[in-house]
Amino acid sequence: MLDLQEQQQQQGPSLEDCLKLLKGARDEQRLAGLLLATKFCNNDDSDSISKVYNAVGNTFLDRLLRTGMGKGSTNESRQENQDAYLQLSVTILAAFCRVANIASSDDMVKKIPLVVEVMSKELGPSLVEECFEFLYLVSAAHKDGIQIFYESGGMAMLASQMVKLPDGSHTMEVAMKLLQLTISKVSLDTITKEYYSELSSVVTVLARQFAVLHNALKFEALHLLSTILSSIYAAPVHEILRTMSDKTWLTYVRVGVVAVLQNRVAPEQRLEALMLAESIMCIVGEGWLIGQMNLPDTQDPIPADRCILLVLESSRVEIAVLLNDLAYLKYEKAKDSLDNETFRLKQRNLGTAFSLVEKTVKLISSVAADEGNIISEKMFTKIITGLNETVAVILDYLRDAKDHGQHKGNDLLASVRIVGSYLADAPAACNDKMKELLGYLVLVEGEDEQSPFSSVCFLLPMLCQITMEIDGCRLITSSGAYKAVVECLIKLLLEDGGTVEDNGPIFLACDTILNLLLKREQIGLQLDDSYFIKLLGVLSSWAEDAVDCSSTMMASSICALILDSTSEAVLQSHPHFNRNNLISLSRLMRRSMAASYSKPSDPSHLRKKPKKEYKARGYNKGQT
Repeated sequence: MLDLQEQQQQQGPSLEDCLKLLKGARDEQRLAGLLLATKFCNNDDSDSISKVYNAVGNTFLDRLLRTGMGKGSTNESRQENQDAYLQLSVTILAAFCRVANIASSDDMVKKIPLVVEVMSKELGPSLVEECFEFLYLVSAAHKDGIQIFYESGGMAMLASQMVKLPDGSHTMEVAMKLLQLTISKVSLDTITKEYYSELSSVVTVLARQFAVLHNALKFEALHLLSTILSSIYAAPVHEILRTMSDKTWLTYVRVGVVAVLQNRVAPEQRLEALMLAESIMCIVGEGWLIGQMNLPDTQDPIPADRCILLVLESSRVEIAVLLNDLAYLKYEKAKDSLDNETFRLKQRNLGTAFSLVEKTVKLISSVAADEGNIISEKMFTKIITGLNETVAVILDYLRDAKDHGQHKGNDLLASVRIVGSYLADAPAACNDKMKELLGYLVLVEGEDEQSPFSSVCFLLPMLCQITMEIDGCRLITSSGAYKAVVECLIKLLLEDGGTVEDNGPIFLACDTILNLLLKREQIGLQLDDSYFIKLLGVLSSWAEDAVDCSSTMMASSICALILDSTSEAVLQSHPHFNRNNLISLSRLMRRSMAASYSKPSDPSHLRKKPKKEYKARGYNKGQT
């Protein structure tokens, strides 16, 4: 039987032998000790790692790192071994920093700029991994670590390195953790201003990870993508991504979103996927919902319209759940126990789901108008059925608010917006509910608004559509909604900047009122003349500055119909009509008659009515 001394000799050098070498007087001894130390530091034995660290001391570690970087001694033998010194120093530093109190030390945080500089060189995969390990461990442990990392050019380094890392590798995982740590500690406003180009590059890398991975790292990529792209500061990043010639990253995101939405995942991850989809459409438009779904190495083809259905169905589920939760919080839960932050979060999530539904509406509207076949007939029917059901749910939520005497809130305003958006394309949908609620919808206000102006603007495309028919005119009259339209038009005219491009809401309101006045006798209901007389004065004054013929003709037609339905005595007694109004009205009629006798050779100046223009411009007013 071997004695103890023989067993130790067979087992090789001990930790004590290593420590003796590290405390030696010559650098050669310490180098030998560090090489031996890698054996004892390559595990989770914090006690052994601490003993090795205390034995070698920071001064030698710092000198070794600088020598490996070419900043140390000019000794010829050391220059020849520079790469080996660099590898050894980074390896041992990464091992030391697995102990929290070493990673959080000032000595280690001072080495962050040096390691960031090291990564600007051509390095082998193992050295890159250990550099990332060191940077992440120290940045996470020290209170100033991430700030020093950022100020040392860490974002630029991340962007340049991540494009070269293997998909799903441990190094990629650590790099993503370091990126997440940076975003959480440094304002995205600051990062975007200084590194928007680098962030754009990182997004394309994350998009690929989101598509090709099938483990927890997939959801890390999802979280980072949704955080970066949904930020209110992300406009510069969006612009670069929008102009990229290589659009592969968009396919990666689509594949990833579909994978999340069609599988059983946590509610938070599903919501993040929807937020990401909404952000992508803010960058490249609604057409992204339909497109290639196959990665290069996949075999089974996936229909190009799978994404639009999954996004819509998931959004519909979120809307139903969130509206139910909000109704409970508002009308059933005790007021003193209401969590305002929870309420606001649900409102924001509802805004995301509403935005996705509206973008779906916009896409299928354009597809139907183009008579394209990019959506199958079966899929188109499913989408329309789903939209009808969701709008009905939203109208039920609004009716509940009406029954509780509520007409103010961003959730209500956003609900009106989505109803107006959809019913502008499908005015016959939910007809019975609209008959009941139209008078209420034009009274809804946002939390910070003093009038229902935004609600009426959101409903204008729908109101313009329904007043083309007698039943629609009867509905807008019996509900009193026409008064809100007149007041909205007056405000639009008074605030008009005079540019034709911004006149979309004005033309929609004018069309609605014109439809109503033309069918006034057929309706058989009495209209309140005082509203129209006030409009008469404002409209004639506005038309004096009109630069296009269509504005003049529209204004004069409405004014003529109003004059035809009232009397001189009523006009003279009305407080909102005076001599100046009469003069401007006379000028308008004269210009209109002159224009009607002229025959312009180019009729292109007569603009088409922009059915969707206001909705595209005004979403922020209605988003919760």
